[in-house]
Parts: sequence; C-alpha cells; structure tokens
Amino acid sequence: MIDQAQKLRQLASTNATENTKEKAKPRIITITSGKGGVGKSNIVVNTSILLQKLGKKVLLFDADIGMGNDDVLMGFLPKYNVFDIIFNNKTIEEVIITGPYGVSLVPAGSGLNRIANISKKKREDFIKKLSALENYDYILMDTGAGISRDVLGFISCCDDLIMVTTPEPTSITDAYSLLKAVSHFNLKSKAKVIINRALDPKEANITYNKLQNAVSKFLKVDTEYLGMVSEDRKLVQSVRAQEPFIISYPNCDASKDIEKIAYKLIGDGSSNSGFGVQGLFKKIFSIFS
Repeated sequence: MIDQAQKLRQLASTNATENTKEKAKPRIITITSGKGGVGKSNIVVNTSILLQKLGKKVLLFDADIGMGNDDVLMGFLPKYNVFDIIFNNKTIEEVIITGPYGVSLVPAGSGLNRIANISKKKREDFIKKLSALENYDYILMDTGAGISRDVLGFISCCDDLIMVTTPEPTSITDAYSLLKAVSHFNLKSKAKVIINRALDPKEANITYNKLQNAVSKFLKVDTEYLGMVSEDRKLVQSVRAQEPFIISYPNCDASKDIEKIAYKLIGDGSSNSGFGVQGLFKKIFSIFS
C-alpha cells in the first residue's frame, strides 16, 4: 500500500507539469461515488449523451472493473471489451460502441484486472492502437464505488473529479470517506459534487452543505456544487427499458437537471492535462502495474 501511495502522489504531482503546447487534448473527467447504488452510472451515461448532443465529441470509458454496466444502460450487449484489444488482437474499431448522437463507449470489463501481467510489447501495441481515438473533447471515466486502489488510480489520472452522492446519510458518509482518501494521498485539491435522487433543490442544497461542511473542516479538498438530479419516476422507467432517460424523456425533470450539469461542465473553463487518450492509458499502466 505504501508503494501504491507513492505512485499515486507522484502521478498527481506530474499531472500539473505535462506539456500542454500540443494540439488540444480531451478533458478527462472521473465520476465516482463513495458507495454503490447511488445512480452514478446513469448520470454518467446521460451526461455523456447530452454533451455529445450539444456538439462535443465524447468518449465514455467504463472503468468499473468487473461490474461495469454503462453498455446495459445504453441498451447494448458488447461482444468485446478492453481485454480483447490487449490480449486477443482486436482493434479499437471492433470494440468501441457508438451510442446515441455518436457518443463513443469503450467497455472495460475485467481486462483491467490483468494490467499487471501485460508484457511491455502488449502495452506498446495497445497504446499504438489508441491512436485511432483522437479529437475527443471529453473522456468520462465511470469508476466503481468505494475506496479501492482502482478508484484512487483513476482519480489520480483525471483533470476533474466528480463525486455523486444522494441525501441518504450513509451515502454522504461514504462520499466523505472517499474524499478523505483523496486528500490523504494528495490526489486532487478540488472535487465537484452532484446530488442524485433529491426531492427538490432545497434537499439537494442541504445535502451538499452537510458534505461540504465536513470536508472544509477536516480535509484539504475544495468542493463545488455541480448540481442535482431529481428523484424522477421516468428515470426508473428508462433504466428498465435500457434506454437513457435523456432520450426517452428529454423533457422530464431529471433530463433538465442533466442539461444544467452539462452546460456547467462546458462553461466552467477548467484546463486540460494535455496528455490525451494514449497518455491517459500510459498513466493507467503506470498506476496499476
């Protein structure tokens, strides 16, 4: 764990010094949560589609090792995943899924579990294949939930961290615990927060303030309220139908909330790391090996 912590700290410190003089690189956003079942993946999928609809080119990377379900939420059953690119000589084009409005989805699956066992040649071949993934405006990484080496690794690789929580006390507590780990390893100094399943804006604000007050008092992380997603029956219906609610019910409360969040992400002016898709995976290899 000490070696892992050192890797995380080194990566966090080098992110700020990457060369940004090259052509524009995608903005890499990690979306995570302190506990499972808070609706994180549904938010990620619908936000990625909305960004794409607004004219941005988006790559959605399902980084929930072993439990990824972004493809299911989009109504797809992928034949291949990252594992097949690395070990079975598949191309990016064979693995990538094109979703609504042209959003790109890369299913991760269990392939990331075997990164430590990948030979240098396979890594180099994989990185070369990633050259096909260029000119994206955003890469959204949907991680697993909780405090783990995998989640902390993906957090250390991103430009922006988004934490999803709900008004439930256990969800708030677990979100705080994950931010505590982020602060302890000095991975990020800022985190955006989305409150999911809020009954109304008042409940969402109260929930955010509970988390923010604890974080500001005890941790070295600045939080920003990115927005809420309403408790919406249409959302449940969309999940069961395996169709994103931004497509099924574009005018429902949850869709309007996602639209506000997407516009905030586009307009906040955050800088990009400048290392692109290939650089991102080089850093992932560095962390997980």
